[in-house]
Amino acid sequence: MRIRDLGVIDDAVVELAPGFTAVTGETGAGKTMVVTSLGLLLGGRADPGLVRNGTGRAVVEGRLGLPAGSPAAARAIEAGAELDDGALLISRTVSAEGRSRAHVGGRAVPVGLLAELGEDLIAVHGQTDQQRLLRPARQRGALDRYAGESVAEPLARYRETYRALREVSATLEELTTRARERAQEADLLRFGLDEIAAAEPVAGEDVELSAEAERLGHADALSSAATLAHAALAGDPADPEALDAGTLLAQSRRALDAVRQHDERLAALADRLNEVGYLLADVAGDLAGYADDLDADPVRLAAVEDRRAALAQLLRKYGGPDNTLAEVIAWAEEGAVRLAELDGDDDRIDRLGARETALRAELAELAAEVSAARQAAAGRFAEAVSAELAELAMPHARVTFSISQVDDLAGIEIEGRTVAYGPHGVDEVEVLLAPHPGAQPRPIAKGASGGELSRVMLAVEVVFAGADPVPTYLFDEVDAGVGGKAAVEIGRRLAKLAESAQVVVVTHLPQVAAFADRHLVVEKTNDGTVTRSGVKVLNDEERVRELSRMLAGLEDSELGRAHAEELLAAARAPRQR
Repeated sequence: MRIRDLGVIDDAVVELAPGFTAVTGETGAGKTMVVTSLGLLLGGRADPGLVRNGTGRAVVEGRLGLPAGSPAAARAIEAGAELDDGALLISRTVSAEGRSRAHVGGRAVPVGLLAELGEDLIAVHGQTDQQRLLRPARQRGALDRYAGESVAEPLARYRETYRALREVSATLEELTTRARERAQEADLLRFGLDEIAAAEPVAGEDVELSAEAERLGHADALSSAATLAHAALAGDPADPEALDAGTLLAQSRRALDAVRQHDERLAALADRLNEVGYLLADVAGDLAGYADDLDADPVRLAAVEDRRAALAQLLRKYGGPDNTLAEVIAWAEEGAVRLAELDGDDDRIDRLGARETALRAELAELAAEVSAARQAAAGRFAEAVSAELAELAMPHARVTFSISQVDDLAGIEIEGRTVAYGPHGVDEVEVLLAPHPGAQPRPIAKGASGGELSRVMLAVEVVFAGADPVPTYLFDEVDAGVGGKAAVEIGRRLAKLAESAQVVVVTHLPQVAAFADRHLVVEKTNDGTVTRSGVKVLNDEERVRELSRMLAGLEDSELGRAHAEELLAAARAPRQR
């Protein structure tokens, strides 16, 4: 991790490693900035007051090695990030004006994404940052993971049943709360379907009726025109002397036929006149038939107009954008299907109600099974944490779990009680602490001092190591308020936790630092800043000097060096065995 212009740090590189890394240094040297930098990388609040005076911004960059199958890696890739040989590059920039920017895997991302990744990557415990396991939901999750399959298996079946119940209940509620709307919709559909059925419309009928109404409405004019046209073509019986087109055409044809043998062109014209004669005769015959068939029937006209009016009413109510009877017929077909659905809702409500009752009973059985498994695991978990606390200068402290349910008339019935339920079961889970004999167990957030709370968190993490998927733990002065043998045991416990996870500890206690696999020291220069060379990885000789300083305040004290060497030997001995 590289830190630039943050607090007292000018430009420094922090080289963390697998296992247990201890970070030490004089008070005010900038150790807290290491913790702050990790917090910024993983979505912590950006405080512009931390930007070094005279600089425009602070920058923290980190390279995180992610375990195979890490959900954090999947989430980062989903956001567009690219991994660098299995590692994720993250940067966070904070300006002096308060603006904050984040980049993950070369892609600009919302700062909120860093917080999402942080949930899966690191657990922070410090004097002012102990919130992760203080939340009841986290405590319940920790207990469930500690319990393993005894809770996981029935809880998985519970969640599946819970989802099914939610779906059935939502559908049932939608059907019952919309009963009046559905009844109104059904009535409107029935009215419309009855109206259309009574009219029995036929697709295209309205177009045909329109043409018939036009013809019947002008029957006299049409008949007169047809009769007059027929007389002009074929002659008028009432006036035998009048010339007509047929007579004139016959005269023309006879004139040409008399001389057609003398000229082929004229013969062709004569043939065309013959064709015209045939056509003229056909048209005249059709006009005579049309005039005879045409019936000026006012009764039929009235019937046609009535039918058109009825169809027009259907078109106004049920026609579509094209305003056709085909659309009216299609509306009736769709309406009949919808009405069948609405009429079947009562039966569906009955079936869903029975299904809901069965699911609630099944859910209650599974919830009781989950609660029993949690109760059994809680006793083992609490006993193990209490045993750890006995070695951490809290010999009389007792940790217990409060597993309770909340009464709710709308809930599910378990052992004669109707209790609230949710996706995780019916249990409210909370860790309680009695720090000394006679003390009333209280939630750990209220029943422990700062130093006690850090040790409780450490004890929980040690017991829980291997079950929690978080790969890194950061403890900021977890050793506050203790010393002597308790401090040695804290170091030993942190080393034990580091066997299954990466552990970073900011500490003032040499007894804790002696157990580290890697020891970093933060040193300020003469001008009060921490530069690139100010965060050093110590070799064995340098560790002895730093532990001596922490023990006696004197780096080269013979007694201090001897004590430091003894501490290192004692810390290494258990792991060598």
